[in-house]
Amino acid sequence: QVQLVESGGGLVQAGGSLRLSCAASGSIFSINVMGWYRQAPGKQRELVAGITRGGRSNYADSVKGRFTISRDNAKNTVYLQMNSLKPEDTAVYYCLAVGSDDYWGQGTQVTVSS
Repeated sequence: QVQLVESGGGLVQAGGSLRLSCAASGSIFSINVMGWYRQAPGKQRELVAGITRGGRSNYADSVKGRFTISRDNAKNTVYLQMNSLKPEDTAVYYCLAVGSDDYWGQGTQVTVSS
């Protein structure tokens, strides 16, 4: 089992920045890919960014150039630096860890006001 604890969400004005963190514990040896998804009201959950243990990352087109995912394997933590935030970035952001199974965090709300 893997437990994920997210932090860093909040309310920010358009153009502002936030940094999300997701700390993993438990059977962390099994984790390869970690990432962030988001779900806005009335919409499906969508991939924001993912990163492998080796540091290879990928991003949704909507966040490329604005968001940066990073990972500290020593701390078993993945980060999402979000810059130039837009109102359409408003959503609940979920951390995902992929290992022997898929593990999800509880979600953290990000609200961007116009």
